[in-house]
Amino acid sequence: QVQLVESGGGLVQPGGSLRLSCTASGSIFSINGMGWYRQTPGKERELVAAIANGGRTNYADSVKGRFTISGEYAKNTVYLQMNSLKPDDTAVYYCNAVVRPTGGVKSDYWGQGTQVTVSS
Repeated sequence: QVQLVESGGGLVQPGGSLRLSCTASGSIFSINGMGWYRQTPGKERELVAAIANGGRTNYADSVKGRFTISGEYAKNTVYLQMNSLKPDDTAVYYCNAVVRPTGGVKSDYWGQGTQVTVSS
């Protein structure tokens, strides 16, 4: 079994910052990549940012220049530094990891989600 545990969400004013963290644990053989997605009611889950094990990153256009993803793969941990937050960033943020479990096949795993609310 593989578990992803997120932390760092909350309420912040427009223009403020938050840092999300996600750590994977369990029977992990390797992690190919980790990332963050977000979802609001009535909309599909969308990619926010991702980072491959080799360090290559990918961002949604809407967050480029404001959000930074980083990873500590030795600790199976990924971070999302969110600056200059806007009300449109309000969503539930989900951590994702592409994991090959020990003795298993590569699969997607998801955290439980953390709420980020940007409001004055």
